[in-house]
Amino acid sequence: MFASTEPLAGRIAVITGASRGLGGVLARAVHAAGARVAALARPSLALEKFAAEHPEMLVAPCDVSAPQDVRRAFDTVAARLGPPDILVNNAALCLLHRIEQATDEDAEREVATNLLGPLWCARAAIPHMRAAGRGDIVNVSSESVRRPAPFLSLYAATKAGLETLSEGLRSEVRGDGIRVTVLRSGSVAGGEISRNWTPERKAEFFEALQKTGFAAFTGEAISPETTAQTLVAILSTPKEANIDLIEVRAI
Repeated sequence: MFASTEPLAGRIAVITGASRGLGGVLARAVHAAGARVAALARPSLALEKFAAEHPEMLVAPCDVSAPQDVRRAFDTVAARLGPPDILVNNAALCLLHRIEQATDEDAEREVATNLLGPLWCARAAIPHMRAAGRGDIVNVSSESVRRPAPFLSLYAATKAGLETLSEGLRSEVRGDGIRVTVLRSGSVAGGEISRNWTPERKAEFFEALQKTGFAAFTGEAISPETTAQTLVAILSTPKEANIDLIEVRAI
């Protein structure tokens, strides 16, 4: 038999951080695979532009670090599209700093977005998935968990925490037909992760990468479409199997 051209037909997906960069590519790929998609992101001109370009999707403002925003967004998705059975926790904040340079606000924002955000979203999605008897939660992590680079220690720590959270969550919901997968990503071309970096801090960062050898480990960036194809493959895997963790990075 030939594989379906729309392997996710009949499914309803929520994708966070979907207004730009990798998140936008993930949303488009999941929609192309047949799912009805709710694209969530912080309010911005980028989100407004994405909504105008993609009327086929439900595009909704949501700051994942705010639990009240998450509850409101999932209520909207359930009312307009139906109960979601796919959640892709892609939204992330990466602020470039040494630990002693991290301000109170910056540290709290990174932890709230990268670790608490996926927790709030999973908490909102699981009741819908449990009622449906199936679901997929995919948490997007980073190769930095294996080798945290200088200036990215806190970012790597939040992603490592997300992977631990995923492992514990998997054991809680596996009896409900809900799968939990970590999609660990390497550097992605055209990504928006550096949009908050200052030129001065970026120069310090790249100098540190060269001195410590991290530049050779990271390698070239892969295309976001490659990561998106991997996501669709994870979601299309037959229900009898779970992909606990998959890492996609440059050769």
